[in-house]
Amino acid sequence: MIEKRLRVLTYNIHKGFNVGNRRFVLHQIRDALVATDADVLLLQEIQGTHQHKAQKVTDWPELSQCEFIAEGIWPHFAYGKNATYAAGHHGNVILSKHPFDQAENINVSPFTWASRSLLHGVLHLPGTCDIHVVCIHFGLTGKERRLQLARLCERIESHVPHTAPLLVAGDFNDWRGQAERELHAHLDLQEVFRVTEGRHARTFPVWMPLLPMDRIYYRGMTPHSCQCLTGAPWQTLSDHTPLMASFDL
Repeated sequence: MIEKRLRVLTYNIHKGFNVGNRRFVLHQIRDALVATDADVLLLQEIQGTHQHKAQKVTDWPELSQCEFIAEGIWPHFAYGKNATYAAGHHGNVILSKHPFDQAENINVSPFTWASRSLLHGVLHLPGTCDIHVVCIHFGLTGKERRLQLARLCERIESHVPHTAPLLVAGDFNDWRGQAERELHAHLDLQEVFRVTEGRHARTFPVWMPLLPMDRIYYRGMTPHSCQCLTGAPWQTLSDHTPLMASFDL
C-alpha cells in the first residue's frame, strides 16, 4: 500500500530571464511551475534582490522571486545565497507544500567569496518519516566541481541517516558524468532518469538540449515516473529544461 507519493521538480530559472536575457519571464515561469502541481521545487539561479533590475525591469515583483513563485501554492520555502554583489544576490531555493523541520545553507565555494552553496532542508510529511532534500548548483570548472562534490558527500555522510529518504537535485554542470560515480559508490544514490530510462536527461541548452547538466538523485524511496519538460512553454523561458519525477515513499 502506497502511503505517500512525492512529486519533485528541479529547474535553473536563469534569474527569471529567457535565453540571452532578452525578456523578463518570471511571471510565465511561475505559471508553468504551478501547472506542474509539484510538491517540492528545487530552483537554482533565483534572484534574491537586485536593486538595478527592480527599478528598470517592467513587471519586476515587489516580493522576492522565491516569495513571488511560492505565494499561495508552496507555503514553506528556504533560500540560500550563492553569489553576492553590490546590487544584490542570487542562489538556490527549496519550495515545499510540506513544512521544514530545519534548513541550512552550506558554503562550498573553493574561493574566498560564497559563489556556490548546498541548500539542505529536512521536510516533514505526516504519516511518513522526514525527507532530506539538498538543492545544488555546482561550478563550471572540473576542479571546482570535484571539491564541491566532496563537500556534498561529507555533508550527507555526517547529517543524513542512511535509513532516511534523501533527494539531491539541481544543476550539476556535470556533462562528463563524474558525479555519478562518486554519488553512487560513496552514498548509494541513484539518478532517476538513469534508472528509469537508461541515461541522464539532456537539459541544456533549452533550444536543443545536448548536455545532461541537471539531475535528480534519490535514496530510500521508489521512483514512480520521470519527465524532462520540453516543448511549450518551457523552450521560451530559461536556458535550462526542468526535470520532474515522482516517488513512492
